[in-house]
Amino acid sequence: MDRLIYTALSGMQSSMQQQRVIASNMANAQTLGFKAELLDQRPMTVKGDSLEVRAMQHAEVRGARMDTGDVIETGQPLDIAINGQAMLAVQADDGSEAYTRRGDLSISPTGLLVTGEGQPVMGDAGPITIPLGGKASIAPDGTVSVTDPAAPNAPAQDVGRIKLAGWQGSPVLKGLDGLFRVEGGGVLPRDEEASVTTGSLEQSNVKPTEVLVEMIDAQRLFAMRSKLIATASEVDESGSQLMRMT
Repeated sequence: MDRLIYTALSGMQSSMQQQRVIASNMANAQTLGFKAELLDQRPMTVKGDSLEVRAMQHAEVRGARMDTGDVIETGQPLDIAINGQAMLAVQADDGSEAYTRRGDLSISPTGLLVTGEGQPVMGDAGPITIPLGGKASIAPDGTVSVTDPAAPNAPAQDVGRIKLAGWQGSPVLKGLDGLFRVEGGGVLPRDEEASVTTGSLEQSNVKPTEVLVEMIDAQRLFAMRSKLIATASEVDESGSQLMRMT
């Protein structure tokens, strides 16, 4: 009976993890550039000297759906929607390079070009800095140019080119902060063919109706596994009664 109970218990723990993933996706249905998280569930056989007859279930968030969300026009000069599958390179809180599809950019009080979450946008030479008082614009290839409002006839000066990284062929993982990183460390190469559409933003690719269906399925699965433990308890009690009769 212990094999049945522990197997059902590990399944219940996986169902709880699935509920957390569903809740996270639902909470970020309106988050710009959010990619729906995917739960990796797989059986794990307990290794040991005895016969391997007990299989547990392990669940972990290891990736996300990378299909493109809906794109809306905003008219804001620093809003960008990335065309294709490339990702925007940013500087994470720990100083490492990470990646996102969020394109609501702005200029911080210190002159850094940052995302809506406050992460500095990376260029070829590190975080892109905008001269204070300058008016920035972004070209389709990601080049950031700045003009001086006090000298409107002066040509624009390029201050950097946004790094648009290609992730195809590289194992990337999604962290708790919503950013993507290369599995095992490292950085992604620049995608020279990638481009952006200015004045637009990509929405979350979470579909609320699909998430609601997944939530109902997960609740039913959890209930079935709970019932399995109760059934195992009844079978064990019946066996104990037989033993007492003998």
